[in-house]
Amino acid sequence: MVEKNKLNEMFGLDGKIAIVTGGMGLLGREFVKTLKAAGSKVAIFDINVDRCPKEFEHVIKDENVAVYRVDVTYKKSVKNALNDIIKKWGRPNILVNSAAIDVPPDYTKKSISFKEYPEGMLDKIMDVNLKGTFLCSQIIGASMAEEGGSIINISSIYGEVSPDQRIYEKKGKKETFIKPVSYCISKGAISNLTRYLATYWAKKNIRVNCLTFGGVFNNQDREFVENYSSRVPMGRMARRDEYNGAILFLASDASSYMTGANIVIDGGYTAW
Repeated sequence: MVEKNKLNEMFGLDGKIAIVTGGMGLLGREFVKTLKAAGSKVAIFDINVDRCPKEFEHVIKDENVAVYRVDVTYKKSVKNALNDIIKKWGRPNILVNSAAIDVPPDYTKKSISFKEYPEGMLDKIMDVNLKGTFLCSQIIGASMAEEGGSIINISSIYGEVSPDQRIYEKKGKKETFIKPVSYCISKGAISNLTRYLATYWAKKNIRVNCLTFGGVFNNQDREFVENYSSRVPMGRMARRDEYNGAILFLASDASSYMTGANIVIDGGYTAW
């Protein structure tokens, strides 16, 4: 039987320093709270630092949380924030690459189908989702190489399987949203980037793993929620806090022999 203090030691993050990109986002905020509660100091890298929900304000005011306006697609922006963290707290041990953008289902412009998909939108999504993960892993990983640590990349089921476009159909409407190709491409690339980085950083005692998530409920349109949920064996979308355990597992010593892995948490979506 494992003693309670041994479990605390296994999953605890006392003395650790974490960076969460996209830390002001829906899931990013959950990751920040989880890592802080486990004992880590947490730096938020986000370009939208002014968009802070009231319920999250007390978190960013904590002395063990620091907020940086960072553009993850711009190398100098990442480096400047990292250098400040090192001066303030020391070298980071944990990096969660959760900064990402997507085309939302309420997108109303035309030219959303594949044959008309705008090149500029593809570039923008690839820059944030893929290039941003690459740059942060490159720059922050190089700093982590001094002492080792854990890099956690965030992917999506749409990086594993093609979107079921029927989920986005609206009864009685001719015009319907088409889940675009850009997000899928960007997230599909994250899985192999994870494997590459896992082998590259292994000798520096840096573990690199990927978490692949299913859809999260965020007050979406009722018809969409019903369509999506019908596609999931568990019959529902994820709650925003249901990925926190996996983040803690990969950030802590509980996953000390895991690298290059892709953990899929989707309520069974990809099992069908």
